[in-house]
Amino acid sequence: MFEAETLSLAQSVLEACRARGWHIATAESCTGGLVAGALTAIAGSSDVVERGFVTYSNEAKSELLGVSFEILADHGAVSAETAAAMARGAIDRAPVDLAISVTGIAGLGGATRTKPVGLVLFGLARRDGSCRTERHVFPGDRSAVRHAALAAALQLLQAEARS
Repeated sequence: MFEAETLSLAQSVLEACRARGWHIATAESCTGGLVAGALTAIAGSSDVVERGFVTYSNEAKSELLGVSFEILADHGAVSAETAAAMARGAIDRAPVDLAISVTGIAGLGGATRTKPVGLVLFGLARRDGSCRTERHVFPGDRSAVRHAALAAALQLLQAEARS
């Protein structure tokens, strides 16, 4: 299901988190669970991966992760503010040390002049309260954008666990 390169990167994330005794959660929208899926495709991942939230709708983002309707109304589901709130919400709702969120416009619809197809925002939150976001615009069709977002999310997790 996942390419060898993706599985290798997922394995690296698990090893880095395992070395620190960290547990992780994912909060995914446009990737629809791909990040959690890649991580849990590795045997033994249950000692690192605690849970994954797939929050495709605004209602799910609010109900499951506590993203405020004000953030969603003021900034939209695809925004740095929402990505940060999703990652913080996962930290608040799971016994984890690190959480990654992914929200974006994979296409075909939903794009605007300021939010093009391929726009993906990531949130990375730690139990210590730190949180940062990253913005990327990936080329290609829906599948290419989702897989690029998966790779970027795993790279962010890997870098954070190794820092």
